[in-house]
Amino acid sequence: MKELFVRTISGIIYVLLLIGSLYTQESTIILLVVFGILSIAEFSNLIKLKSFIQYIIFSILFAVFWCIVLWKKNLTGSDEAIQILLVITIFVNLILIKDLFTTKKIPLFKSKRFITTTFYLSSGFVFMLLIANYQNSFTPLFLLGAFILVWVNDSAAYLVGKNFGSQKLFPSISPKKTVEGFLGGLFFACISSYFIATYTETLGFTSWLILAIIVSVLGTLGDLIESKFKRQAGVKDSGVIMPGHGGLLDRLDSIIFAAPFIYLFLRIITYVS
Repeated sequence: MKELFVRTISGIIYVLLLIGSLYTQESTIILLVVFGILSIAEFSNLIKLKSFIQYIIFSILFAVFWCIVLWKKNLTGSDEAIQILLVITIFVNLILIKDLFTTKKIPLFKSKRFITTTFYLSSGFVFMLLIANYQNSFTPLFLLGAFILVWVNDSAAYLVGKNFGSQKLFPSISPKKTVEGFLGGLFFACISSYFIATYTETLGFTSWLILAIIVSVLGTLGDLIESKFKRQAGVKDSGVIMPGHGGLLDRLDSIIFAAPFIYLFLRIITYVS
């Protein structure tokens, strides 16, 4: 009971901090930078990357795309830069998906550690920044909606899996995840997409429904990939910063992995509409 209480309070503080930080553009930037640095620190420990280069890369990458967000209309090649980062990031994420299903251990030679940290983690936070500035203006409801879909999916998957789950989803990586839990998370995320579409008045229901599917599927893959990194490192959690939950990366792994795909979908519907 005490563990559940601690987990609940910790989760509430995390959610309130995130929602409150999305109120202004400046606080959103601070939140993403702090979350990014802490997540990189946890991930560096998982993959035993003893260097400061990854922090420098994150700072430069984030600063460059923050400048693009501010002055996109006046910067030649800014849209091309976003597209290049998007292609590379999705390519690296697809390789991680391949490694999840086809290799016993994710290869972690030195160059891949830097590539993964850059285009899996750092890029994930850059695309959260871009989602929060969708349509060249500060639009935090898009990012908040994505986080809500993650929270609903994760919570529903946990509750449905715990009470009704029997068939394991990926037992060699995450023994507690079940097929029933995954489907439950997907179902309730799709239900929540209706309310997000209704109350945020950002996108239509169909678009948020597709985003719910993207978040559920890609978010689950992101969670499994992070679990594989933790299993290789021989640890249960990525850190201890959130009592009852583990590390910050444990809470952000889904949105980090799904963010570039969410942004890609937003780009597609912009060109189609």
